Amino acid sequence: MGVFSALTTAVSGMQAQSYALENISGNIANSRTTGYKRVDTTFADLVPDSALNRQTAGSVAAFSQATNSIQGDLNATRIDTNVAINGDGFFVVDQRKSGVGANTLFANQNLYTRRGDFDFDANGYLVNGAGYYLKGQKIDPVTGQLIGTQPEVLRITKDQFPAKATTSIEYSANIPAYPKTNTADSTVPGSELLNPASFPTSNPLATPAGTGLVVGSEITSFLSQSIPGGSVTVYDSLGKATNVELRWAKTTNASAGPPATVDTWNLFVAENTGATGGAVAYRNANVNVTFDATGKMALPAGGTIPLPNMTIGGNAITGIQLTTDGGTALTQNGDVSGQIDARSIRQDGYTAGTLDRVSVSAEGQVIGTFSNGQVVAMAQIAVSRFNADNALKRLDGGAYEETIESGPPIVGLGTSQLVGGSVEQSNTDIADEFSKMIVTQQAYSANTKVISTAQEMLTAVFNIIR
Repeated sequence: MGVFSALTTAVSGMQAQSYALENISGNIANSRTTGYKRVDTTFADLVPDSALNRQTAGSVAAFSQATNSIQGDLNATRIDTNVAINGDGFFVVDQRKSGVGANTLFANQNLYTRRGDFDFDANGYLVNGAGYYLKGQKIDPVTGQLIGTQPEVLRITKDQFPAKATTSIEYSANIPAYPKTNTADSTVPGSELLNPASFPTSNPLATPAGTGLVVGSEITSFLSQSIPGGSVTVYDSLGKATNVELRWAKTTNASAGPPATVDTWNLFVAENTGATGGAVAYRNANVNVTFDATGKMALPAGGTIPLPNMTIGGNAITGIQLTTDGGTALTQNGDVSGQIDARSIRQDGYTAGTLDRVSVSAEGQVIGTFSNGQVVAMAQIAVSRFNADNALKRLDGGAYEETIESGPPIVGLGTSQLVGGSVEQSNTDIADEFSKMIVTQQAYSANTKVISTAQEMLTAVFNIIR
């Protein structure tokens, strides 16, 4: 204890302040680094063991203090693949080991980062500005379920999205109780109905009462006794588009009395509107669609009408069902126009398409928008949280490594959300860093003053000997 101890203590103070200045300089240097977390400095006193009444202030040691749990500002970049975490959590990433393209080999190590400036490289990998590859799980485009249980490096290529054949047409409409066909005359009961007597060649009523066919020579009569029900484009398994035209014809009136007890309609689909002679022009769906007194659909049960298999314009149309939401979407109510009000006609098929753009949802799904209008979830970004974020080991490029102190990763976003088209900025506050730098500089100067004073005291001791 004495002058030499004072020198040692002052030197430890200079070293501690130098360490603090190094952290400050690093924070200022990275004030514009995406996802950077500043490193603060804490100080601890080192007290030598001595008697209670002889204890000294002791020297000092400096330690780093992470700020991983302090979020930086979110900045919009307008780049769809950029993504920021609003809340706790880290993106799971990996490093390239060797190889290029589809043959790229990765380290197969889960690292973690808040740097979300991901963008596609030439091979379809999502890489951030520090060279870390985003990991996640692919999503089955058909079932929407995750593929596999462990995250892997995501590679999204611009392969063609396959076509899907139409299997269902969602139909929502109101059919007028009194259809104003060309033959309808309010003074003639039943003139609005489809009259089989007008079709000597082929009775168009549903089988077994009729043939269920309208031939070319009788198109004019059929069009005069039916009303249009709308049209929709459907697709086959190769993505070929075919326009399907629907027409409705009323066949019985409940008000006419027995044998008719309900209002009955037949649905027809155009097969060849230019047909002549005995060629088929329209096909009956062969289902009697009935409505009760309130206008509610009664039959068929479940409200599903299978469309007839046919060939339209050289394209085979098979296996398509007209659905009416259990019968609630198709009604028969009075309408002064006498025409069908087709509120919505939607089908579930589409042609093949290519990937146009990619975006990220708040839940972390990578959403692909294709040229055929389909929007499909393609992958789920892997995000992990830690009980002790600040105990992670820092690596180059804003990445972190799991440690015993940090605890194992907790998979999932929790209460956090992802913000697409944005990145998280550095959490460094320049004004705060400059303030700390001034204090650090003054503390360093004060320690040098202690050394100067101790030197003068030693000089005085040496002068005694002289």
